[in-house]
Amino acid sequence: MADTRLFFLVTALLGMAICMSYSLSSYAVLYYGYGQFHFLYRELFSSCLGIIIMWILSYFDVDKYLLSFGLILLSVSLCIILALPFLPDSYATSAGGAKRWLRLPNISLAPLEFFKIGYVIFVAWSFSRKFKDTNTLSFAQQLYIVIPHLFVFLVITVIISTLQNDLGQIILLALVFIVMLICAGGRFSLFTMALGIVSIIGTILIVTSPHRIKRVREWWVNIENIIHSYSPNFPLLSDGVEIGGQVQNATYAFYHGGHFGVGIGESLVKLGFLGEIHTDMILAGISEELGIFGLGVCVVLFFLILFRIFKIAFRLKANFYHLFCVGIVSLLGFSFIVNSFGETGIIPIKGMAVPFLSYGGSNLLASCIAIGLVLSLSRKIDLNK
Repeated sequence: MADTRLFFLVTALLGMAICMSYSLSSYAVLYYGYGQFHFLYRELFSSCLGIIIMWILSYFDVDKYLLSFGLILLSVSLCIILALPFLPDSYATSAGGAKRWLRLPNISLAPLEFFKIGYVIFVAWSFSRKFKDTNTLSFAQQLYIVIPHLFVFLVITVIISTLQNDLGQIILLALVFIVMLICAGGRFSLFTMALGIVSIIGTILIVTSPHRIKRVREWWVNIENIIHSYSPNFPLLSDGVEIGGQVQNATYAFYHGGHFGVGIGESLVKLGFLGEIHTDMILAGISEELGIFGLGVCVVLFFLILFRIFKIAFRLKANFYHLFCVGIVSLLGFSFIVNSFGETGIIPIKGMAVPFLSYGGSNLLASCIAIGLVLSLSRKIDLNK
């Protein structure tokens, strides 16, 4: 049978997301003139649909259809991404200077979220075929295998950076690719080469974008201020540059919540001080209302989910399935890390959702699709041994 613990862990996290989406979206409801339960109904619908998808996919015949499913998901979502810039505003929703959502009746979908799942399936399948006998492959042979994948990734980078204007997702896919390359049996020299190429691409995309440079400067000012608070003699290289309000208000939310929070519905930063608090900044909102204890519960649940997927991954005999589970762990885990580090000011803020917790149907449904496929793979092993 499927891993019921994994299923119920995800369901518990979705329950937390429903509660916090309702509590933290109160200002957005008033600002946009929505009904009182606007965000609650949408998050509840998405969560219930996600749970149904997980349950249905847990019976999915992965031996026959996993690759086909992944390629369909990859190609369809890529076609939608390519078509979005040419669609009228009534069919495409803009954000961050690009059209990122396909607008359907009563719902909007972000194709990039589903593209990531298809990409993981494709890379897992390709690496499982190419890296069969890693001990006998020289560096030149492994490099010959990896170069086409790097070319594909470069094409994806160009598409996402130009049509979606989303550096965060490029970094996320790069990290997932590198982890899957290592787990497939790639040499450490390949890892350093891939990391170097990704770093160069990321640097180019940052320095050629004024708003990304602004985010990096705000992040650096925050780091300087933290160091200066502990060491007053530390020279402030960016003296006179104001720190971004998002970082200040997010860190205030973590501080104000204390150990057990100010209570559900009592957040202060959600009252227009911290934008996107029920979406990309939800960890700060949870911390303020439920405290470090409540945030810790969410973190424990999340990492228990990753642990269950890892446990499934390392008991699967087929390398394709093993790499797919590793890719999903990387996708979910790095999404959480990038978001949490951004909210706390450790790295520049990126508009990246927290899987299962952030408000938004596309990320939630894509994550549930990934978990459903993992559940179907868990049927092939005995987790009680």
